[in-house]
Amino acid sequence: MTATVKGETTPTSTPAEPRDASRWSPRALLLLLLRGRTAIVLVLLIVIFNTLSPHYLSQSNLTLMTKHVSINAILAIGVTFVILTGGIDLSVGSIAGLAGMIVGGLLYEGLRLPGITVYFSAVMVILIGILVGTGVGAVNGLLITRLRVAPFIATLGMLYVARGFADLRSNGGTFPDLAGRPSRGNTGFSIIGVDSWLGLPAAVWIMVVVAAAAVLVTNRTAFGRRVYAVGGNERAAVLAGIRTNRIKAATYMISGACAALAGLLLTSELGAAYPDTATTYELNAIAAAVLGGTSLFGGKGTIVGTVMGAFVIGFLSDGLVLVGVSAFWQLVVKGSVIVLAVVMEQAQQRVQARVASR
Repeated sequence: MTATVKGETTPTSTPAEPRDASRWSPRALLLLLLRGRTAIVLVLLIVIFNTLSPHYLSQSNLTLMTKHVSINAILAIGVTFVILTGGIDLSVGSIAGLAGMIVGGLLYEGLRLPGITVYFSAVMVILIGILVGTGVGAVNGLLITRLRVAPFIATLGMLYVARGFADLRSNGGTFPDLAGRPSRGNTGFSIIGVDSWLGLPAAVWIMVVVAAAAVLVTNRTAFGRRVYAVGGNERAAVLAGIRTNRIKAATYMISGACAALAGLLLTSELGAAYPDTATTYELNAIAAAVLGGTSLFGGKGTIVGTVMGAFVIGFLSDGLVLVGVSAFWQLVVKGSVIVLAVVMEQAQQRVQARVASR
């Protein structure tokens, strides 16, 4: 519509467009709830278990639960890097056990060479344990990227291989005393699994550092952007010049390093090295990542979401124990939560696609 003023034609103002009401449509609200599902579930768990048990939110129990969460969170952070590329790592629990046995052996009996036994400091054995996990992760990456073995098969095989080597390290036995001796210079291993710093277990602080580093890598570095690119569309990533094989191999190395660190925390907490340490922990790690919104198809997910997923798994497990639920029913509940998490992730993708199309 136009108006004429002194022989000139000028456009008249038109009524303002109505605000987009689609932002508040039922589908948009449902999408908002699905995106925040991890936080909602965590709050509900806290409310429910606090109602059932007055000790659930006590300071001592919260500290203990957070300590348990930290180990699973570190495992899950490593697994998240792999899943973001569209892969999977089923070997992290066994890598944790193997790293614990390697470190336990070095602390308990040292490295036996012809005519001499070498003992390493606690710092050195921790670094050696992490290097072991990184090396196993590198083997996983080699199998997947160079030999073209499917990630599920490669890491499933490594699950058995790493656990077997953990048993072979002590012929199925344990290393019972890892306190070390001052004369050997190998004391202090307990600092990461037993000691507290500023009122919180050391494991919690280590989780915070690992999570902060992972957030920085995924959000602020070229490597992090390439991880998402590989998982989102590997073919497009190749055409963009990204060396996808290197990115994939690096994520499996990160996963192995995180698994080894989690295994060392467990071993330090127990004060002894057991071959079966962290058995089935890989399932909790994958569940935490999925609960936190990481897509099993790759390309979508956040480290913060994974940590929140680990809190859901940990608070659920400890809450069930605290209220006296049978161990068998605990397995049923955990499995149901994992399946529900995948169903909700798929529902989020469908609703998001529909909202975007409108």
